[in-house]
Amino acid sequence: MKPLKNILKASAAGVVLTTAMASGNALAADYAIDTKGAHASINFKIKHLGYSWLLGRFNDFSGDFSYDSADVSASKISVKIDTASVDSNHAERDKHLRGDDFLSVSKFPEATFVSTKVTNVDGEDFDVVGNLTLHGVTKEITIEVEKVGEGKDPWGGYRVGFEGDTEIRLSDFGIDYNLGPASQVVELELHVEGIRK
Repeated sequence: MKPLKNILKASAAGVVLTTAMASGNALAADYAIDTKGAHASINFKIKHLGYSWLLGRFNDFSGDFSYDSADVSASKISVKIDTASVDSNHAERDKHLRGDDFLSVSKFPEATFVSTKVTNVDGEDFDVVGNLTLHGVTKEITIEVEKVGEGKDPWGGYRVGFEGDTEIRLSDFGIDYNLGPASQVVELELHVEGIRK
């Protein structure tokens, strides 16, 4: 009977190991950013003469990401932004922003961000490092990210959401229009909700 017991034990151990591995793999998933439901946004703000904040957003963008709560450092994200969709709630200003002084959307209709690594993981806070291409220039930036939450939605899907922020200097991306010394840095605020594919 001993050999039979050993076989049963080995089989049970194999089942447990296989189940554990399957559970681990199930945590890693690919997500599409939910722009159709407007559950994501790319916002920006810049000081106006140092006296107040000018707020805006990009209305059209798309992207995908992978996320594994068991191994956050393996996560990745890729985003494409339609630069002509810039919206500061002022038609004349937006026309100026789309022109050669700023975004030059006729030459550079798309901005992109592609992550290269995830670092400084501390629970549900981490940094996403990647390449931002804007105005024809690619620079490495770091986005400080916080997980908002995850779980099933009422329609049978599964979602996870994050918020993040970073700063970029306009001159680093070849945008040298003189807005004054107080208006050289743009703050970006990102809200991303993904639907598991």
